[in-house]
Amino acid sequence: MKTRFLPKLVNGQTGDPALFVDLIREKRALLLDCGQINDLSASEILRVSDVFVTHTHIDHFIGFEHLLRLHLGRGRRVRIFGPQGITACVKGKLSGYTWNLVRRQRLVFEVHEFDGQRSLVTEFPCRRKFKPRRARRPPASPWLWRDELIDVRCTVLDHKIPCLAFLVSERDFFNVDTVALAATGHQPGRWLNQLKAWAYAGRPAGGEVEIDGDRRPAADLADRLLIHTPGRRLAYVADAGAQNQDAIVELVRGADLLFCEGAFSHADRERAAETYHLTAWQAGQIAGRAGVRRLVIFHFSPKYEGRFGELEVEAQEAFERETGPVRPQEVDPAAPGDYSAGSKASGNS
Repeated sequence: MKTRFLPKLVNGQTGDPALFVDLIREKRALLLDCGQINDLSASEILRVSDVFVTHTHIDHFIGFEHLLRLHLGRGRRVRIFGPQGITACVKGKLSGYTWNLVRRQRLVFEVHEFDGQRSLVTEFPCRRKFKPRRARRPPASPWLWRDELIDVRCTVLDHKIPCLAFLVSERDFFNVDTVALAATGHQPGRWLNQLKAWAYAGRPAGGEVEIDGDRRPAADLADRLLIHTPGRRLAYVADAGAQNQDAIVELVRGADLLFCEGAFSHADRERAAETYHLTAWQAGQIAGRAGVRRLVIFHFSPKYEGRFGELEVEAQEAFERETGPVRPQEVDPAAPGDYSAGSKASGNS
């Protein structure tokens, strides 16, 4: 398996920002921004476990009600991550409805509000009529979120309000080298799962694995038997003015795939600056400076209706000016060619 990620722009490159990232074979999905999501199927929405919100302008958060409606009646915990103010926004949306018949409902929204240093976590249980529980502040961490499948980092950008950009990384893959296993004479068994679990945990010192009653050093077995494949890294940037370029480059450096807004043509860069948005050229520059492998631009201003291809060309030219033309062998053949719902993707492919 080369990747768990299967991303698509729900509304293409021109509609409300919402990136659906299916975690293949995990019965789980991520949502980056939550604009209109009516084009997602019910089964897709019900797989959403985590929503990463850049900011709560209407085109980035109006889909929350649809998410809420479909998750009602499900015993799920849905995590929502966002900048300062996200907790009040979620509370306001939930308080806009009457919840007198929900005492058996097990749905919980867990809101993580990031202030640039740490998160404040507040739970909204449906059975309590979504009245918030006392907030808690976990210890500071390099990650906004981390679990057995993904690591998520973020940085705070300036959109005249705090606005988050995200880097989502798959945890590394460890697969068994069947040829090397056969050479050891050992039979497959639970010990292999224990060995992989030790590797996923970061190879803690002194680890051992029991095989047929014998304790063996995990490090030696892992070096001989496990094939290590680094996970893919996906970055997402929306609604960020040119003054944020250095911070974006630092976050997304070396990403396999960058979804970056390119709202305006560079000829309209003054308008872009006034509205705290990036031009397509600036998106291409960021991707080139950061050394990302593939760029997809989106969130086009409707003023370019019928000319959206010009923005893609502009981004590609800026990218190549930073990196040089992309040779065919540099393109990842395993990467899907179109990440949008009904729109052509752009980038170095």
